[in-house]
Amino acid sequence: MPVLRIPTPLRVYTNGQSEVTVNGSDISEVLTDLTTQYPAIKPHLFNEGGELRPFVNIFVGENNIKDLQGVSTAIRDGEKLMLIPSIAGG
Repeated sequence: MPVLRIPTPLRVYTNGQSEVTVNGSDISEVLTDLTTQYPAIKPHLFNEGGELRPFVNIFVGENNIKDLQGVSTAIRDGEKLMLIPSIAGG
């Protein structure tokens, strides 16, 4: 199963876990599984319309899914995924 790395600010929604094992053959399925396991994380990833928020970046290996096929990006069993929210500052 793929493993999704959770950034520190979002670990409060995954019971403090830094990595979560998820099921799915593409990013959309993985995110559905993640939000089923940890429903409190959903509003931090998706807007009211159910779309991935623009500041949420998901990497498959070293590639941002925005540079691939978005949430339709296929993944392999055992793939390492990273969830990285953009951080604004001044």
